[in-house]
Amino acid sequence: QVQLVESGGGLVQAGGSLRLSCAASGRTLSRYNMGWFRQAPGKEREFVAVISRSGGTTYHADSVKGRFTVSRDNAKNTVYLQMNSLKPEDTAVYSCAADSSSQPRPISYYSSHRSYEYWGQGTQVTVSS
Repeated sequence: QVQLVESGGGLVQAGGSLRLSCAASGRTLSRYNMGWFRQAPGKEREFVAVISRSGGTTYHADSVKGRFTVSRDNAKNTVYLQMNSLKPEDTAVYSCAADSSSQPRPISYYSSHRSYEYWGQGTQVTVSS
């Protein structure tokens, strides 16, 4: 098993930036494709980004493309989500998740929260207008 802990959330003004971290323990993070999801009050969980086990492939949701960037440092067992040009509609609890599949899958697989076996507890991001 792998345990995931997010950090870096907080309150920021619109147009500002935050960098979220997802630290893993229990197993080496390089075994997993890592996704970021978010959930705002009263809304369904939404896919944000995914990064492959090596870090060589990334995919971002259209709603964050060009503003958010997912990256990873396997030596530090940590995945990051750099969030720039934040908007009030980005306000949500952000969670990282781990998927152990080793074969290439379509993006529809990685954008579904059901594909991930392990989840962190989430970190709150609030963007004020």
